[in-house]
Amino acid sequence: MIEHHGSTGRTGSLLALLSLLVATTPMPAQQRADPVRLEDEAVRRALEYLRINTTNPPGNEDQTMRFFARILADEGIPFDTASSAPGRGNIWARIKGGGEPALVLLHHMDVVPADPRYWDADPFSATEKSGVIYARGALDTKTLGVMELEAFLALRRMKVPLARDVIFMATADEETGGSFGARWVVEHHPEAFAGAKLLLNEGGIGTEAAGRKRFGIEVTQKVPLWLKLVSTGKPGHGSVPPVGSSVDRLVRTLERLRTHEFAPRIVPAVDTYFKGLARNAPPEWKDAYADIRRTAGDRNALLRLQLDHPDLAALTRNTCSITVLQGSDKINVIPPEADAQLDCRLLPDQDPATFVRELESVINDPGIKVERILGFTPAVSPTDNPLYQAIADVTRRHFPDANIVPAVSTGFTDSHFFRDRGVACYGFAPILIPEEDESGIHGNNERLSVENLRRGTTMLLEIVQIVAGKRPDR
Repeated sequence: MIEHHGSTGRTGSLLALLSLLVATTPMPAQQRADPVRLEDEAVRRALEYLRINTTNPPGNEDQTMRFFARILADEGIPFDTASSAPGRGNIWARIKGGGEPALVLLHHMDVVPADPRYWDADPFSATEKSGVIYARGALDTKTLGVMELEAFLALRRMKVPLARDVIFMATADEETGGSFGARWVVEHHPEAFAGAKLLLNEGGIGTEAAGRKRFGIEVTQKVPLWLKLVSTGKPGHGSVPPVGSSVDRLVRTLERLRTHEFAPRIVPAVDTYFKGLARNAPPEWKDAYADIRRTAGDRNALLRLQLDHPDLAALTRNTCSITVLQGSDKINVIPPEADAQLDCRLLPDQDPATFVRELESVINDPGIKVERILGFTPAVSPTDNPLYQAIADVTRRHFPDANIVPAVSTGFTDSHFFRDRGVACYGFAPILIPEEDESGIHGNNERLSVENLRRGTTMLLEIVQIVAGKRPDR
């Protein structure tokens, strides 16, 4: 059935009609896998999907929810939809299998803003140039969603005997925290992922530089702790500067934080990640990665790492970035209150309360109030897991010379909502891009080659078949 909240009129009528069509459509006849058809279909659907503007805010994921609803209805696959707010759509569908824990194929439908003035093509035209698709969402994360969809549909068409249920899930709002998407679905629709213990999501990809190929399979993330610092003081006219003001106090506090260095500390997951990277690291970094604990204890070596590879350096310690400043809304008014927001990312085993106490000691000003905006629970997914092993095996088969490592992400994804509930989650998109193309994620000229999209579709189906398909020993 289809369940739709927060929507009326034509949208509700359309979804009701699609539900009726699904209920009365017979199961498709058994078909053999046709990789060319599957890949062609993936390219066509990816272009259509990328051209739907789901910039968040405001998101408008109800448009892409309807996009998936039409496809699933055409395939005769029952699905559910739910909107957490007007325009904020979520959708999921399940293919029934045996009694083993279910597998979730998850991605988010929203994208970050893109300024077309700094792109070589309209970010929402999905322009193809020399076999490369330029579009916001090409890497983060609409093409992964299409690969997951095609694998899901292929299972149904082929009538693959399944040892476990397979769930396709597309959610809203990941780019601003998931409150209208994965978090909301987890809290309000736990039936959507009932019985699930495995989940594939974004978070890891393959990159190539100087002939060296590396694939990261994300198993854990630094834990976000978003904080607000509030400073108060006597207001007044800008023409009469006081001895101190809310803004002055806040500026002094932020300078203390800007110059403070949190002590480096290497947790086991990070140590494992760096040892894996060392296997095909550039010569100048091979020894440093192989013994990252020693490297982290050398201030100069750590500074070099931060200059050359800031994403890796961020894994060696807790961090805070000053991202938002607010004071007066008029140039000639000294405000009674000023505040700043900090994007702090904690190592996976860090106790948040202990960290806040450390931060308050660095601030050393009782006039600054520290407020918590957001924080998550840390968790690490194991590598001795059928999903992790299937990802590694399929990747190794397609890229036998690649280095495959369990990765720790500095950013966070919707996976943490499911890890909190005991689901083993892995971040992985089966693509191999030039290392410099990573800057397109949340940057300009985000792009992915058609070759990657086609091969990734085939690889993802192989991964899902290994994990979910019945074997003689099951």
